[in-house]
Amino acid sequence: MAHVLAYTSPARGHLYPVTPILLELRRRGHEVTLRTLASQVEVMRNQGLVADPIDSRIEGLTHDDWKASSARGSLARSVATFLARSEHDGPDLHAAISETRPDIVLVDINCWGAMAAAEAWGGPWAAFCPYPLPVSSRDAPPFGPGFAPARGILGRLRDRIARPIILGTIERMMGPKINAVRSRFELQPVANADALFGRPPLLLYLTAEPFEYPRTDWPANIVMVGPCEWDPPQVAPEWLSEIDPPIVLVTTSSEFQDDHRLAQAALDGLAGEDVFVVVTVPAGDASLVRVPPNARVERFVPHGLVLQRAVCAVTHGGMGATQKALANGVPVCVVPFGRDQLEVARRVEVAGAGSRLPAGRLTPERLRAKVREAMGRADGARRIAAAFEAAGGAPAAADAMERQLAAVQEHAA
Repeated sequence: MAHVLAYTSPARGHLYPVTPILLELRRRGHEVTLRTLASQVEVMRNQGLVADPIDSRIEGLTHDDWKASSARGSLARSVATFLARSEHDGPDLHAAISETRPDIVLVDINCWGAMAAAEAWGGPWAAFCPYPLPVSSRDAPPFGPGFAPARGILGRLRDRIARPIILGTIERMMGPKINAVRSRFELQPVANADALFGRPPLLLYLTAEPFEYPRTDWPANIVMVGPCEWDPPQVAPEWLSEIDPPIVLVTTSSEFQDDHRLAQAALDGLAGEDVFVVVTVPAGDASLVRVPPNARVERFVPHGLVLQRAVCAVTHGGMGATQKALANGVPVCVVPFGRDQLEVARRVEVAGAGSRLPAGRLTPERLRAKVREAMGRADGARRIAAAFEAAGGAPAAADAMERQLAAVQEHAA
């Protein structure tokens, strides 16, 4: 049996999707050690994992992309946050490898310094990605703006013109500084984003086609296993069993991005509907919203408990919350605010599994109409749920990691 060392960024939205994989590896007899955000260490220890916090300086560098006035500005702030964290997560993982002496390392794709440390280590390693992967493809639109897939000559021309502009902007922001991080580990520079995401010998992509755009040119290191759902164990609250009407779940980001107005728009827009609205604001302040009689606002409720009775989920477009709803066959109304959320929203729309409402057009009335539209696409949501299940989930991810480790050991022998 192997010793697995896993390393995550300071985000529950990245920790929770990888947790089922770690639990599956432990179930198979592997020893699993985890470095993650401090608030979740005890939660992970209660699951039987050996867990310790990442460097506290990493958690001190919080996202401020919500302050930007444009998509490009938001991207620049996100890149700056990941680069600032890389100054600490690289040495942090290097120290953890020296301390724990793992057989294989699994790294969050957002930990750019830790990815460099894993590569420099020289042993078997893999990365995991819980959001739309920004790799280029002739079969998909350029990542970022949330373009619909190209149709006809004009669509292909749009992609051909936009791809170097969009990706060039990203690479000019990322490239020199990522290569500076890599140089500290005596690694060769990478030429572009595709090369960076091609460095892990195995990249576990936590989604599946057709929610992700089907393409014929996936890089060989990518294995799609579908979303891996997990919530901290919790007894269902009494108030949940007392709700009679169908439920609409509304959730905002687990990392602050000033999306509280989504919660208020949903509460106002659905106040007269024959549904009960459950709103979770994990990074917000529940006291700031006005709550009608057919609603309840909580800081946190495990979404799985609510989705069992939901007819629609309204999300900010976070990949975790959106895919969790779809995995339960629940259609989604997505209101994207930034980050990768424009891409998630478009995938929901293209897959016929829900509806999309740009944040700039958000009003209670428009949201109500889009929720009704999403509720009419339950068949599409169930189709995506079946595709996710067929992808294999945590067992498929564990299989891929065991194959990776066995191939390296066989080569060494």
